Amino acid sequence: MDTQDNLKPLSLNNEDALKPLSFDYPNTPSEDFVPIAKTISNDIKNKESNFVFFFGTAESGKSVILSSMLYYLRSYAGVLRPKLGTPNSREANVLLSDFFENIRQGVLPNRTTRDQVTRLDLVFEPNNRSKRVVPIDLTFLETSGENHNDIRRGGSYHSSIETFLNANIPLTFIIVTSYESAYKDDSLINEFLDELERKGKNLKSVNAILVVSKWDKSGRMDVESSEALDSFISDHLPMTSQRIDTYGLSKTYYTVGSVQNATGGEKISLLNLSTAEVLSKWLYRSIVGYDLDYEGTFWERLKFSFTN
Repeated sequence: MDTQDNLKPLSLNNEDALKPLSFDYPNTPSEDFVPIAKTISNDIKNKESNFVFFFGTAESGKSVILSSMLYYLRSYAGVLRPKLGTPNSREANVLLSDFFENIRQGVLPNRTTRDQVTRLDLVFEPNNRSKRVVPIDLTFLETSGENHNDIRRGGSYHSSIETFLNANIPLTFIIVTSYESAYKDDSLINEFLDELERKGKNLKSVNAILVVSKWDKSGRMDVESSEALDSFISDHLPMTSQRIDTYGLSKTYYTVGSVQNATGGEKISLLNLSTAEVLSKWLYRSIVGYDLDYEGTFWERLKFSFTN
């Protein structure tokens, strides 16, 4: 409503002119008032982190990759815990517990909710004693595969996703496609890379990796050689292959082990964390500049030899 309509006009009478101005608020007791809400901002809080954004269509394996990476980092590489003071630290703790309990029981993660970004603010402290292998903050971002389809043919993302992609934050992109559906994702992956370019992210300097998930569907837990992986990507993802080669982006394959059909869905019958280790180490090295298993400087190695 127009505030001016509620102002009582000043009388030309001197006595009335000395009376204070008053405001009429219908149905509101004079002694009460409604405080003005602060403007809701789309700015991202707690920007001081290393943000990791997962891209991939529905059932491409994003949640499986995320949960198995986190399991590797916590079980073998160091300490992984929710970052205190972040908006979702309690939710992060619950989600982490679910991830770790389920993966040990062979249960695959639930699908991500549409129009919602799952955000995990974590602190990773490596068990490597070298001073150059430092603790880092990691913020993992994942959203529903259906949301990624929104950008087809020039479409736009939901605001919850746009907020992160438009923000001035350090972003690493893990682009996921699966062994079975890679040929279907080639065009969409390129539209996503085009979207990043439109947002001012130079692909020649962006930190990104292409991951071919569910490699166990090929009948193997590994690739025969790097040439075999290159050949698969070139055959099934020809446009994406050109972008990767042109901009020098990284690529790898992924599997969580042997997955079999079970009542109510698929279940892990044999857990394999070798590719989770490879991707986790790539992520750490790309952020810090040192390997997780860096042996230390000469003096550190000498010191370690005396203490072991």
